[in-house]
Amino acid sequence: MCGIVGIVGKSNVNQALYDALTVQQHRGQDAAGIVTSNGGRLHLRKQNGLVRDVFQTRHMMRLKGPMGIGQVRYPTAGTSSTSEAQPFYVNSPYGITLAHNGNLTNADQLKDDLYREDLRHINTDSDSEILLNIFAHELHRLHKFELDPNDVFDAVAAVHKRVRGAYAAVSMITDFGLVAFRDPNGIRPAVFGKRETAEGTEYMVASESVAIDALGFEMIRDIEPGEAVVITRDGQLFTRQCADDPQYNPCIFEHVYFARPDSILDGIAVYKARLRMGEKLAEKIKRVHPDHDIDVVVPIPDTSRTSALQLSYELGLVYREGFIKNRYIGRTFIMPGQKQRKKSVRQKLNAIDLEFRGKNVLLVDDSIVRGTTSEQIIQMARDAGAKKVYFASAAPPVRYPNVYGIDMPTVDELIGHGRDEAQIAEAIGADWLVYQDLEDLVEAVRHGNPNIKHFDASCFDGKYVTGDVDQAYLDHIQAMRNDAAKEAREATIGTEVLDLYNAR
Repeated sequence: MCGIVGIVGKSNVNQALYDALTVQQHRGQDAAGIVTSNGGRLHLRKQNGLVRDVFQTRHMMRLKGPMGIGQVRYPTAGTSSTSEAQPFYVNSPYGITLAHNGNLTNADQLKDDLYREDLRHINTDSDSEILLNIFAHELHRLHKFELDPNDVFDAVAAVHKRVRGAYAAVSMITDFGLVAFRDPNGIRPAVFGKRETAEGTEYMVASESVAIDALGFEMIRDIEPGEAVVITRDGQLFTRQCADDPQYNPCIFEHVYFARPDSILDGIAVYKARLRMGEKLAEKIKRVHPDHDIDVVVPIPDTSRTSALQLSYELGLVYREGFIKNRYIGRTFIMPGQKQRKKSVRQKLNAIDLEFRGKNVLLVDDSIVRGTTSEQIIQMARDAGAKKVYFASAAPPVRYPNVYGIDMPTVDELIGHGRDEAQIAEAIGADWLVYQDLEDLVEAVRHGNPNIKHFDASCFDGKYVTGDVDQAYLDHIQAMRNDAAKEAREATIGTEVLDLYNAR
């Protein structure tokens, strides 16, 4: 999962890109990058770390130009190597940069095709570099000295025919303009907006509407599944549907966890969706535990607050903030390794004993993925004096790998796989556990936009909307993406860096 942004302005856009990435920092904390275009010359800065750490004053001063793109990265398939930070760049044709959110399910085949047929070399393990080279090759096949928007739309249409999986991408073609496009299922989000200045109209593309709002742009709309948006360097906007059979299948986990509550994705207010999740979850607790003895509802900050507050209201229970969060620790779900996740939980949260001592507590979280965090938090509540600790998840059990850009790849690391609710409750140490039903989750989200009939809920139901995911592919990503494999790759990178340092 990553956050992307692109701006075509009338003056330097470096500060606006920085601000937009900061607003979307929740989507990726591993690396950040910005590239700008100024009079045909590109200026790039990317590095591991948070936005505030990657871009110092000296870097910002070099990022000149009225057009640029940026990304905050959270790795899934690749590593935390700086070489995989985005945006990526290819020289031919035209000089193209690209940033991408999602995951290509046919990346290995595409990489082989690029080498054997398109004569292009891929230098990293990132599927974003593959997507960039596919797009560049389709533009190169046009053999045109000067592009027009229809040329770009034709190239995006060709990309859709070759590429499978989830992708929301923003690309900059030097001396031409900005291009943004979304996969034919609309799995990953992308929006665009505009603002009027004294010099003229400026346009912006981002992963979430909150970035549009925060920078004073007016939201135009979501990019439709399969659609491409072209904004020329002189500020002309063009759009076209580039897919043969686009279908709306947005990722429902965006509303459960990833997106900011003040965002609107595909016409659905994330905050309102989470309120409805709390209502549905309260209704289920009334059904399955009508004689409960809960004294207090405590959210696990931050994502579950909205659902927990509405749940407490529906049940007529006291709501209390029982955990205080250290704001300087990253989101544990997107920590790159299990050891780091385990270590960070107690550094991130501290229990207020007075809210637990002698009480029967219902803890509410947005979801349970590996269960490690849930187990530790339940133990923290008991250590703080809770008599009983119950647990409620605003999402159904995560039982299957996600292959579209979220780091829940291996079934062996999912506590919900192969266990029923009672077994999961025992594993995490809860007195009882209640999960949201999938039908209720879908209804809670879809209520915001009834025109969306289906969602990608593959991590809950094992149904992969792109239709190309089989057991062989799942076995492959399990071998590539389990924590042991990631730690081995990170160790290799560390050795390479040390060898390079010693060589100096």
